[in-house]
Amino acid sequence: MTAEIMLKTLVPARPSYSCALCRRSPFTRLSTIKCRSMGSAASETEGPAYTVRQLNDQYEKAHKAFEDNFWATKMNLTGSSSAALAQTKTDYDTFLGDAQNLQAVRDALQDPQLTPQLRKTLEIMQKTFLCYITEDPKATAMKEKLNQLEADLGQSRNQMSLGYTNASTGKFVKASSVQLRNTMRTDSSEDVRKACWEGMRTVGPHVAAKFCEIVKLRNKLARNLGYEDFYDYKVKTAEGFSKRELFQKLAPLEEATRPLMAQARKALVHTKGQSAVQPWNISYSLSGDIEREMDPYFPFEGAVDVWTRTFAALGIQYKGARMRLDLCDRPGKYSNGFCHWPQPAWRRDNGEWVASEANFTSLATPNAIGSGKTALNTLLHEGGHAAHFANIDQGSPMFSQERAPTSVAYAENQSMFLDSFIDDAAWKGRYALSREGKVLPWELIKRGIEASHPFSVFTVRSMLAVPFFEKAVYELPEEQVTPDAVTALADCVEKDVEGGLAGRPLMSVPHILADESSAYYHAYVLAEMSVHQTRAHFKRKYGALVDNDKVGKDLEETYWRPGNGAAFLELVQQLTAEPLSADAWVSRLNQSVVSVVQQEEQDYLQAVQTGPKIKPGEPADLGMHVILVHGDDVIADSKKAGSIQAATTLYKEWLRRTWPETS
Repeated sequence: MTAEIMLKTLVPARPSYSCALCRRSPFTRLSTIKCRSMGSAASETEGPAYTVRQLNDQYEKAHKAFEDNFWATKMNLTGSSSAALAQTKTDYDTFLGDAQNLQAVRDALQDPQLTPQLRKTLEIMQKTFLCYITEDPKATAMKEKLNQLEADLGQSRNQMSLGYTNASTGKFVKASSVQLRNTMRTDSSEDVRKACWEGMRTVGPHVAAKFCEIVKLRNKLARNLGYEDFYDYKVKTAEGFSKRELFQKLAPLEEATRPLMAQARKALVHTKGQSAVQPWNISYSLSGDIEREMDPYFPFEGAVDVWTRTFAALGIQYKGARMRLDLCDRPGKYSNGFCHWPQPAWRRDNGEWVASEANFTSLATPNAIGSGKTALNTLLHEGGHAAHFANIDQGSPMFSQERAPTSVAYAENQSMFLDSFIDDAAWKGRYALSREGKVLPWELIKRGIEASHPFSVFTVRSMLAVPFFEKAVYELPEEQVTPDAVTALADCVEKDVEGGLAGRPLMSVPHILADESSAYYHAYVLAEMSVHQTRAHFKRKYGALVDNDKVGKDLEETYWRPGNGAAFLELVQQLTAEPLSADAWVSRLNQSVVSVVQQEEQDYLQAVQTGPKIKPGEPADLGMHVILVHGDDVIADSKKAGSIQAATTLYKEWLRRTWPETS
């Protein structure tokens, strides 16, 4: 089957574990626990409360061991080991996949005197275990093999010598995928931009063979468990509905934006010439000059301070969380920003609060054009994830972990809502300041809107391309899952969904490789729908979003506190009083440039007049312990420094010593 024929199934028609693992498990079996009534005669070592307590403690231990190794390998820390990562992942999976744990929960649920809180906790435990139980020894063995294959592929990808060949010197320049994309967006030389794109294209051939092996095994596992394929398995376990239902939700957005994409590409050719739609030129054509002119107003060394003040002004608190930030790029580091939680937030049955511990990373090169804005966007996004998970207040860490049954769309909605602030003139007029304290001029913002808004549909189509590609990959007959076929399919999807080869090749998207992020990119699309719907709701309710602590309060109470104990679609409807749809997003895409400019100018003028709620240098209390690191090295610690602001000052000094150009 050719890639073209396979693509026909991509887009809806437009009107037209084994016993061997058990011996390695460090966890206590719970099947023999007597879950008798919680009456006054109940022992502290018996009954449903004891079952919950034991499972919570064991889950917490397994979760932390895996996540600590996950961070160490992704950050390429001294002593990190893909074997240790695979083993702790297997131990984690073994605990979650233990049918005797599930039976203990079910037995506890039969107690007629359960309190509502205990029942709620036991039900989320049951839901969690049901996502992972694989009583078939073959399925368990496949999971163990997948853990090792994925760890090996991740290590191979991290250690890949990525970069581009300088056309004028013929020398190879090492660069991460983030650096390559940043250079494509900002470098004035088309030769350099094309070389960077060609560098991005080398990721596909490097990962294809191992990726194909993983795809086949993932499908085999999913079908063994009774699912259509791996994509269907991931959607059902994470979101609670089928692959078919998912793509029915995506179809209206795909159909509504296809003609907008065609119009936008035609307009770009008309205004910038045919070469503007070449994959290495699109991002530069849309932002190159303006990005350079705006760069002084997003100094990298100020990004942490701006993020903390932005969130504090929204009333966001981290409830005693500890956060480790590794923001700068270096060789061997994982090629995508992310946030994760070695310690989930939860409340013990005695009322004791367990604060979260989070790690997050970006891949900034502080002296590169655009690095400050990129870092700030990552801080807002990943910091949004951290705020969400720090505020989940339930009776088990299983409510506040990011894997199934936590909806990925639910998790991404929180981070994407908060990173959307960086595009608001109301935010820029308060927080986009040069090192000299000058505000980003309105004229630059206006030019940015005029240059980008007519082409904002490109972002939508780029987001849609990933789930349509993964859907097609997992629907391939096994004999056609070959490196050549999969890379050809990626190109075919890019051309159909994005209108041409993509500036970010699909095979370079890191999410498709790892188990925890594979077959979930659709969640970004669903989350973006929710972002636009949530923003429209807050504008109707409060009139303004930036520096409005009522927004943070509503987020914490409705979206954050329940954790995965409530369904994503239900939470969106609860907050906005409307079912989730793409209507608000499509409406924004169809809004005229004139209308957008008028609205944003009013917001900007008011922002400049009032200024930020928390001024530069003023304390921003987030209820959080921040540690700024660079790999194994601790650069600054807010507890030792006395405050987050003092820690950011130390971090700025380190940046200026390491990258003098940031001074």
